[in-house]
Amino acid sequence: MDLGRYRAVIPEWSRFLEAASRAEPTVFRVRTGRIAPDALADRMRAQGYRLRAIEGMPAFFQVEEGPRPVSLTLEHWLGLIYVQQASTGVAAPALAPRPGERVLDLCAAPGGKTTHATDLMDDRGCVVAADVSEGRLRGLLGNVYRLGHTGVFVVSGDGRDFPDGALFDRVLVDAPCSGEGTLRRRGGRPPEQSASFMRYVTRAQAALLRRAVRLTRPGGTILYVTCTFAPEENEAVVSDVLADEPVELEPLSLPVPHAPGLTAFEGRRFDPRLEGAARIYPHHLDSGGLFLARLRRLVGGGTGGGRVASEADAGAWSPVPPVFPGDGMESAEAETLVARALEALDDHFGVGAGVFGGMGWTARGGRLWLHSLARWPLEAWEPGRWRPLSVGFRAVEFDTRGRSRPTNDLLQWLGRAVVRGAVDLETSELVALLDGGAVERAEELYGLLALRWSGAVVGRGVATSAGVRSEVPRARAADLRSVITGKGSVTPTPDDD
Repeated sequence: MDLGRYRAVIPEWSRFLEAASRAEPTVFRVRTGRIAPDALADRMRAQGYRLRAIEGMPAFFQVEEGPRPVSLTLEHWLGLIYVQQASTGVAAPALAPRPGERVLDLCAAPGGKTTHATDLMDDRGCVVAADVSEGRLRGLLGNVYRLGHTGVFVVSGDGRDFPDGALFDRVLVDAPCSGEGTLRRRGGRPPEQSASFMRYVTRAQAALLRRAVRLTRPGGTILYVTCTFAPEENEAVVSDVLADEPVELEPLSLPVPHAPGLTAFEGRRFDPRLEGAARIYPHHLDSGGLFLARLRRLVGGGTGGGRVASEADAGAWSPVPPVFPGDGMESAEAETLVARALEALDDHFGVGAGVFGGMGWTARGGRLWLHSLARWPLEAWEPGRWRPLSVGFRAVEFDTRGRSRPTNDLLQWLGRAVVRGAVDLETSELVALLDGGAVERAEELYGLLALRWSGAVVGRGVATSAGVRSEVPRARAADLRSVITGKGSVTPTPDDD
């Protein structure tokens, strides 16, 4: 679409055009559940990065100068930071999830808003992250595992057909859109979209938002978000839903610069309450564009599908079992695997069971997932074209002899809790291991090891009579090699959304 159609409604038009034509700066969010923002910033500055804290956005920093891409830092490898557009970082705080709540993200991949919400909840409660794209789901799972989030339950499925059976305290609809707000990645040119695409996407947006209303408990919150300027995809969609769904628009008061929602555009009038929505333009945060509208599900109202929501729905949330449903393993066998895994972690790495206080373990496919969910809705969901993928992150595997082996993700998550069974490596030694070689060490070592570099556990290794070898998967070894040498590049991961 021609940006000129927005000239009459975008304040400070010249600033908008100037910002849109510039390259977008790198911004990252600190994984606050694992490190304090000030401590992370000190680590980055010690490496030569010049950072600017973004006002009104705790834990977000803009990189003004640095020796290498942020993706080539140890902090990124360890899951202490998430590269994220500043504008998109407004969404999760506007949803305002609280620890212990039940949250649904209907269009979750690649996970920026999902993992931000989970961090705000201290990984307490349940965040169900759904997406329809298998490729984007792989990115979502990779980010959940890298960041070490234990409170996320990932589901594959189309949000428009998300199963009934359980209600949520808060639902995020980060809807697919024409993407005009990403124009800075294209030199200030918005993406070209056909008329047929626009007809499809506005129908999809409306269907997603109406589904979100159906899945929200009375009194719960729905946040509708797009990264486009088009009123047809923003105010028009929300206005239609306000007209016939049991919701009220809650005016947004954001701690960052923004413009109000529109109540009319090109001769069409929208619900006047939409002035309480928010529009973020590139010049507001030196970022991309974003639209946000927050709705409250009314108490006692029916749904578009004729279903009446009630607090009795809380019974749809059941305890997470020790075995993933349909796996075929007996609970007693799963409990034996957990006991074996905990014993091995204590024996090899000095990690006592107390480290996992309040956590749960679920077996699937002969592996163990570590999670912090007390309850989930899986057993209450109606059958359909959806399937569960993971709960928390994959933490323990077992070899052909049944011996427990912590995953690289678990060892990195444990970090300083690993008090023995770790080998400190020089850069040249770790490079040799990642290249498939072995390294001899003077100290006597045998069995599983945590590979430690620059004071941080970076992966799993093993010591045999031939020396120390790396057990970092080949696909990730090249990325870690680039991180520790500062040369090359990391396989692109869809951090930013």
